[in-house]
Amino acid sequence: MSDLWHNAPALNRICDLLFAAAALMVFYGAVRYAIVQPVFAIQELSVVGATERIQRVQVEAIAKRDIHGTFFTFDIVKVRNSFERLPWVRRADVRRQWPNGIEVVIETQQPLARWGKGELVNVQGDVFEGAVDGKLPQFHGPDGASREVTMQYERLKDALAAVGRQPVEVRMSPRGAWQVVLDNDLKLEMGREHVAARVERFLAAYTHAIAPLGHYADYVDLRYANGFAVRVRDLDKAKPNATRPAPRA
Repeated sequence: MSDLWHNAPALNRICDLLFAAAALMVFYGAVRYAIVQPVFAIQELSVVGATERIQRVQVEAIAKRDIHGTFFTFDIVKVRNSFERLPWVRRADVRRQWPNGIEVVIETQQPLARWGKGELVNVQGDVFEGAVDGKLPQFHGPDGASREVTMQYERLKDALAAVGRQPVEVRMSPRGAWQVVLDNDLKLEMGREHVAARVERFLAAYTHAIAPLGHYADYVDLRYANGFAVRVRDLDKAKPNATRPAPRA
């Protein structure tokens, strides 16, 4: 130890470290003092973006409950999570606005369909809670299957557009079998396998074999290997339509 006191370079390094540590402590204390000063207290909260489904009372409740501290110290993650828990908010981006403001940029849910008995599905296939005015397609499926049902709906919508029809209900059973109701109330039973091929078979026959039956055809079973079965109501009335030749292109 006595050698250290005679080692000037070592002593200088130790002194430098002590001064640096003291300076850092002073700087840290000054910063801590500054960031909690009232001049930086949050005074403004602005919510922008797609806010048409957000109520003022909801924003005020979040501000009162979850925004504490100053521009530097408020919990940005907590505020973001609070906004994203609102029913129609899909994503919230929270930003600091110098010197005492917060800006929240909102992305709201875009409903695509109804899910189950009381929820909705957005265009990304995620389930959320909400209520809408107007008619939306109806989806059914096991828990966690909303994205798969959404993708199937999009494929069916694109395919059925070729014959002027739209799916209004898509159902996936717990075993993965598919059932679809079209906008003319025609129900399609498609099973679990080879769904795309079965839809193509239906489309190929629709114009000349099914469409002429009109509303008398109410169910098509596509689960056959090389064909399909059609259930027809009031068969005697439907026959004249069924035998009518298909129009020429």
